[in-house]
Amino acid sequence: MDPADKQYFIKILTKYRLGNATNEEVKFLETYYNVFDLSDDLITSENEGDYIHLKDAIKDVVDQRIRDYQKQSIAPRMKYLWVKYAAAALILFFISFGIYFLINTNNVKNNNVVVNAYKGIVPGGNKALLTLSNGTKILLDDALKGEIARQAGVIITKMADGQLVYKVLSVQTGQHQLFQNSIATPKGGQYKVILPDGTNVWLNASSSITYPTVFTGNERMVTLTGEAYFEVVKNKQMPFRVKSAMQTIEVLGTHFNINAYDDEAVMGTTLLEGSVKVTSPSGTVTIAPGEQAVINRDGDGTIIKRQVDIDQEVAWKNGIFSFNGEDIRSVMRQVSRWYNIDVVYDKDIPHEKYFGEISRSSSLGDVFKILELNNVKFSIEGKTVTVSNKK
Repeated sequence: MDPADKQYFIKILTKYRLGNATNEEVKFLETYYNVFDLSDDLITSENEGDYIHLKDAIKDVVDQRIRDYQKQSIAPRMKYLWVKYAAAALILFFISFGIYFLINTNNVKNNNVVVNAYKGIVPGGNKALLTLSNGTKILLDDALKGEIARQAGVIITKMADGQLVYKVLSVQTGQHQLFQNSIATPKGGQYKVILPDGTNVWLNASSSITYPTVFTGNERMVTLTGEAYFEVVKNKQMPFRVKSAMQTIEVLGTHFNINAYDDEAVMGTTLLEGSVKVTSPSGTVTIAPGEQAVINRDGDGTIIKRQVDIDQEVAWKNGIFSFNGEDIRSVMRQVSRWYNIDVVYDKDIPHEKYFGEISRSSSLGDVFKILELNNVKFSIEGKTVTVSNKK
């Protein structure tokens, strides 16, 4: 740890023991006590007792917050998710505040340099391009709410919250194949669309989905690149199918996530509810809730089933980066898509793994400050970030 940062932490810890730390300083300590567990040089025989007392006090506060959330009358599954992400949002707010406070306290001049370096680079938001069957392109982040297009008995509406809704007024048999629409999100974009059958689709950054304006016949077929989360409306007579590279996913009505980015080594289909059948050139498997079907892009299409943390797999949809043993390259692929940056690497970057969660609403500077706790450092020129070894 930087000596100045260490000295600052010990100073605030001493003020906490004496009972004269400000609210901001207490929040700073609340943020970093877990991180500093990994920094043995911070804890000395003189302050160890204070540090343990601080951890116990904060644990009591967190436990009480969770008990408060559990009292709310929410369905069991949703209650668990609400508690998890509400607690994460609270902790990550403290992280952002603590970083900002530390930078401004120790070195205002350096903070101004950082702010200028990241100027214009902001977290992603609702951005997407809708392409109609006739080639017309509509930038959805610029479009006003209300009706934005009509096609063969279908009204396309942008809602006040930004999502896109298809409403079928009439079905013109034989024409549905001629009316394919697509929505594509850029780097730094995400979007939600309600398809003509009522299926909800959330698109992650750098993703696209192609679909008919009306589902007819004996199936509902869409094509996906990138990542999306689906809540499919049940229809036993018309199975819902998603085509992506090397695989087709078939469902009747269910909740699932597909990660099929071209720059990821594997494609993963994760099931939250219902039943999903995944087919590749090598065969077919059926997965149950909590399972993921994985296909290696460099392989022969063989599908492997495994148990996963479903909350982590769909954390992006809930505004969270969630890491469970990822290396810096995997982490930065997610960061680069969301903040619309390019990433290059120096030689000899660290191989440490990342665990934990970061809010996707955090500034890029705050994200890097957290990641730099793991022996990496970042430099930026324009929108290109260089990752190197801190040591």
